[in-house]
Amino acid sequence: MEPPIRYSRTSDGFNIAYWGVGEGPTLVAMPSLPWSHIQMEWTIPALRSWYEAVSRGRRLVRYDGRGFGLSSRDAPEVSLETDVEDLAAVVEGLRLDHFDLYAGLHSGPAAIAYTARHPQRVDHLVLFCSYADGSAHRANPLTQATRPIILQDWQFYAQVVARLLLGWTEPEAAQAFSDLVSQCTSPEFAARALAATSLFDVSDLLGNVLVPTLVLHRPEQRVSSMENARVLAAGIPEVRLSLQPGASVAPYLGDTRAIIEEIDAFLSGREPIDPDLATDSGLPQSLGQGVEMAAGISTVVFTDVVASTEMVERLGDEAARIALRSLENAVARAASARTGRVVKHLGDGSLLEFASTSGALRFARELQTASAEDGLDLAIGIAAGEPIREDGDLHGSIVVLASRITAVAGSGEVLVSDAVRQLVRGKGFDFDDAGTRQLKGFDELVQLWRLRL
Repeated sequence: MEPPIRYSRTSDGFNIAYWGVGEGPTLVAMPSLPWSHIQMEWTIPALRSWYEAVSRGRRLVRYDGRGFGLSSRDAPEVSLETDVEDLAAVVEGLRLDHFDLYAGLHSGPAAIAYTARHPQRVDHLVLFCSYADGSAHRANPLTQATRPIILQDWQFYAQVVARLLLGWTEPEAAQAFSDLVSQCTSPEFAARALAATSLFDVSDLLGNVLVPTLVLHRPEQRVSSMENARVLAAGIPEVRLSLQPGASVAPYLGDTRAIIEEIDAFLSGREPIDPDLATDSGLPQSLGQGVEMAAGISTVVFTDVVASTEMVERLGDEAARIALRSLENAVARAASARTGRVVKHLGDGSLLEFASTSGALRFARELQTASAEDGLDLAIGIAAGEPIREDGDLHGSIVVLASRITAVAGSGEVLVSDAVRQLVRGKGFDFDDAGTRQLKGFDELVQLWRLRL
């Protein structure tokens, strides 16, 4: 059954159509203008199945922006600000204090702008095959070749853009999407809207996106370049980059299970489960499954239980092992929520890697608080640099440095290298000077800083 259509009104007088399905925390899914028609979409089986899957365990809200679908069609202009205003109208109409936000392709810049302005409202941001700079996106040769056709032959363009966005291996889905394209708006509005996206540029706002962000990208598709994903992953402080197989920018085609699992895991703060290996037991696979850290600098974290031998003697072997296993699970959950991956557990400690230095520090702060409440004494050491990655493991001097820093950290402390402190300058973290130390294996004295918890 199709969900009922409701409306919110923007501050400048446009009616925005939306529906909501499911129960639980709210995920608002933005439209990628101008290809959206929230009623017709339910007639496409694959898209309907996608919505039903994404809405399990949560409330999914989907809307049409001004100028297309069931929303007001008489919009005179389109801009980044009108895109943000349409989202704001839906959020205000539903009286949402907190929600998660999903944006694909052209809706990404508006999602980034809204999140940067309202970090207290957006809990998580998911970006799929999107970009920060519309002019860079417009430089795509396929974009340049196809957009002039809009005003020349609308029906032909609808066929072309459907194949371009959905790929060439899904003819039935492409035909259904082509029908939607031809009816969701007018060629004149489509031309104006797509021209407007070339002016979208939120590059300067990426550093102000202070919420956990998942960047999903399919390198095989030809619409949004891998460089777009790299820019997002490098610019957003607390980001997780996940590369997925597939040649379509439609998340409901191809390996949809893997994408849904990535989104579910990210929004719930748990480890992703490989859909091909999952069993009824629901046991998770490696935290790094399907996740690729951006090449170059990353942040390496070691955790270590202080006086673990004494703890075993005090609790006994079985109780101590239960406590350590509980700690490992807590480490995995906290890392997943903060753009990190568990490289390996080391008996009474763990080695982790984070794409975001801010995420690593927030992880350490939260873990110290939680472990203290559970009666565990932890020492944490953090360093930033370029590790050597091999078969999922980390090697190199930066890993050794993080290990040595952990060795000199006291109970309840988070000690970091000077590079870590420099990388998060101006991002709300406070440090105390922990002095210089002569660390084993390093000829020069190492300046350390203590994170204020």
